Amino acid sequence: MHTLTQNQLLPTTREKAWAFIQAPANLNTLTPPWLHFEIVSEIPETMENGLIIEYRIGLPLLGRQRWITEIKHIKAPCRFVDEQRLGPYRFWYHHHELTETPKGVLMTDTIHYRLPLGPIGELIHALFIRKVLTRIFAYRHRRFTELFTPYPPSEA
Repeated sequence: MHTLTQNQLLPTTREKAWAFIQAPANLNTLTPPWLHFEIVSEIPETMENGLIIEYRIGLPLLGRQRWITEIKHIKAPCRFVDEQRLGPYRFWYHHHELTETPKGVLMTDTIHYRLPLGPIGELIHALFIRKVLTRIFAYRHRRFTELFTPYPPSEA
């Protein structure tokens, strides 16, 4: 099992951050263009427990892949999980957490995942997948930085 954790401080309120991440359509904004990400299923304006979302994603070396996730364990405006039901991983559990801090909102992504193919999957992870995931989350980090500008200066 592998774990990837990313923390990012957003200079905003938890409610504003939640308003953005609770909209499934905003996944398009956070996904690198080179993944050719496409939401295939009908989606509501805001996520709900048990929501099933089907995507198509273009993975380097693997081509277009079908990916189905379930949204679960929602506790607005603090946390939720997306868990793969069908897709390129043997196991994918992505926990999203928003924590208020004096300087804004700490957004923490923790992904537990396992690749298929046993030892071959582990070799592919070491040579390729870890780097691809790092690149994807670096892109997300940049996009969140662009989307959430600092608080306006307070007037004295």
